[in-house]
Amino acid sequence: MDRILVSACLIGWPVRWDGSAKTAAHPLLARWAEEGRLVPLCTETMAGLATPRPAAEIEPHASAADVLAGRARIRDAQGGDHTAAFLEGARIAAATARVRSIRFALTTDGSPSCGVARIAEGDFSGGKRPGEGVAVRALRDAGVEVFALDDVEALAARLDAPTDR
Repeated sequence: MDRILVSACLIGWPVRWDGSAKTAAHPLLARWAEEGRLVPLCTETMAGLATPRPAAEIEPHASAADVLAGRARIRDAQGGDHTAAFLEGARIAAATARVRSIRFALTTDGSPSCGVARIAEGDFSGGKRPGEGVAVRALRDAGVEVFALDDVEALAARLDAPTDR
């Protein structure tokens, strides 16, 4: 049975930057929880960031790959540099997937850690731009297929499919 690494905030854990959850009331998530498939993880809290914490964004015009390569930073609105914690969270996510043989992840789109297809603009304007979070990039680099909540049915179709791993 395939397990799914899931953003803890999606299953009700109040670990988001503002101390809230982003609970997803989706029947597939409920079923996967009952089946014991879900492996909850908040990369930001696992890396030692407090809850609540200042909102942080990848610098404008930079990517998760830039952050992972040391060419860009993740900062809060006051300029505080949180890059090291986000990198540690990405490392923890990839290591968890590797150790537990996890092939799939379901993460919170829009986050500098867990964004699947979009992240914040980087200027604290509230806007979004195409991009992925650093944990998602690290997971993908480790061979994990990452899905956003909007794509949960696509994830369901991939579960328990044959693999060449």
